[in-house]
Amino acid sequence: MSDDDTIIGIDLGTTNSEVAVARDGRIEVLDVSPGTQLLPSYVGMSDDGALLVGESARNQYALYPERTIRSVKRRMGEDVQLEFGEARHTPQEVSAMLLRRLKDVASAHLGVPAERAVITVPAFFSDAQRQATRQAGELAGLEVVRIINEPTAAALAYRSDERPDARLLVYDLGGGTFDVSVVNAHEGVVEVLASHGDNHLGGDDFDARIVEHCVAHLKERHDVDATTEPRAMSRIVRAAEAAKIRLSTEPYADIEEEYLLDKDGAPVNLRLELARADYEAMIEGFVDRTLDAVHVALSGAKVVASDIDEVLLVGGATRTPLIARRLEETLGIAPRLDVDPELCVAAGAAMQGAMIAGRTDVTVLVDVTPYTFGTAALGELDGRFHPFKFVPLIRKNTPVPCSRTEVFYTAYDDQEAVEVGVYQGEEPDALENVEIGKFLIEGLRKAPSGSPITSTFRLDLDGILHVTTREKGTGLEKGITIAGAMGRTGGTEHDAAKARIDALFEGAGDAGTEGGTATDASAPDGTLAGAAAVEQRADAQARALLERAERLLADASAEDREDLVDAMESVRDALAASDRDALGSAVTALGDLVFYLDS
Repeated sequence: MSDDDTIIGIDLGTTNSEVAVARDGRIEVLDVSPGTQLLPSYVGMSDDGALLVGESARNQYALYPERTIRSVKRRMGEDVQLEFGEARHTPQEVSAMLLRRLKDVASAHLGVPAERAVITVPAFFSDAQRQATRQAGELAGLEVVRIINEPTAAALAYRSDERPDARLLVYDLGGGTFDVSVVNAHEGVVEVLASHGDNHLGGDDFDARIVEHCVAHLKERHDVDATTEPRAMSRIVRAAEAAKIRLSTEPYADIEEEYLLDKDGAPVNLRLELARADYEAMIEGFVDRTLDAVHVALSGAKVVASDIDEVLLVGGATRTPLIARRLEETLGIAPRLDVDPELCVAAGAAMQGAMIAGRTDVTVLVDVTPYTFGTAALGELDGRFHPFKFVPLIRKNTPVPCSRTEVFYTAYDDQEAVEVGVYQGEEPDALENVEIGKFLIEGLRKAPSGSPITSTFRLDLDGILHVTTREKGTGLEKGITIAGAMGRTGGTEHDAAKARIDALFEGAGDAGTEGGTATDASAPDGTLAGAAAVEQRADAQARALLERAERLLADASAEDREDLVDAMESVRDALAASDRDALGSAVTALGDLVFYLDS
């Protein structure tokens, strides 16, 4: 199959969207900008009327929510006009802007215009929602050869290199929609036996709980009502989403937004810490609703939990540890972790496209850790307390690179030291696993028992395990690096894993860059002009922000003027050094300050 015949696969998501292609016998989920395969599902209009799609629109949302649209997938199939700035568009027109961006990314990667696509939708989507999705694809200049259900695509991706029959439960919790499907996989044929779900339940609702928590905190601490300020609320939404993502791998998340509001001429800052346990308590009702749907789907398929061979997770919200834990408790089987839940749907759609085009030899290639890594702690084992109960942090078959953090607590008052053991294995008794390292963290502060201590396990692509332990109250930290953790029982498995990683990156080039408009960053042949155009636009936006900041200097107080000058200098320094990372953070900081002073 030539690149001219390629049918691309697109996952048009509520929070993020992705595009994948089948080339040289393998599936590639393409980078939409350097280092990321996720296109934020945001569309907006800039100051000068230029169209913003993806990360640039997401960044603008914090300052100009009235000129930005997010979560448009929840509006698909509705006969409405959505406003951003002075523009008015139907949901399918807004979705077409996202699809056009992904089409351009694929065109740049293939070297020829991408013209045909398979697009996925939730299994619970109505006919009107499906037709709206097809229309969006056509508006983006794509021939939509097929609309397929997301669980079907996920099952294809998970089982791309496996042939045995299996009955699967696909639990798909995205940003704005949820559905669960019972699926039969037989010799490459995927059949959905039953589905159930909710088109208005997803990670956005998890975010909303954190937002409510932040708003209540501001009211209690500062006696201000943030809900009356749209720009402040958009910043809180952004901070809530970031906290949710962090709590997927860490036990605590700091939520900080400077200069969020003004009260009696003084700035109001948002600063609070959110524990994963508190966050999970906030969303438990939503998780209960999804589990009710699981039972409905099982009943509809006329099967019981013990008939399920594998549980597959789809959607970024499934990274919340509570999800996998509750599913395992309910079904008695641990969900698979060897395919990225945010990328598997696009990969499966590309596989379906390859099959339609006559290709049958495509596979999804991933690298996973073949072992479980964890530490030991005092806990109950076989009905009695045991000082070496194994606590897994990185589980077998987790895609690498990966990082997990858990919180532990001191066992007695005024405990001065903790010995941290690092183990590899599956046994509940850590002493029956392989100890691959240990270290002592000393000098803990004198405190009552139950003082929190966090341990972070980070496994990189080279199989190197980095373990750090930190006393939360003081920041005291110590760690260890264990080389070759993935291949400690021999070099063959590590070499094979590394070879698979090399294969994933072999021949990878620029897959297009993020930002700019859906059209003005494209060359005449429909492919992206490259990173230079995006960098020019980022520089122009930074300079426009500097101009706005300069206009505010005259009326700013002495203290605010000093902060403003420092922030402006950071932006100018980043521009002069062409430091893209520094520019992004500097523009965000200056934008927050400008928002506060401008409002």
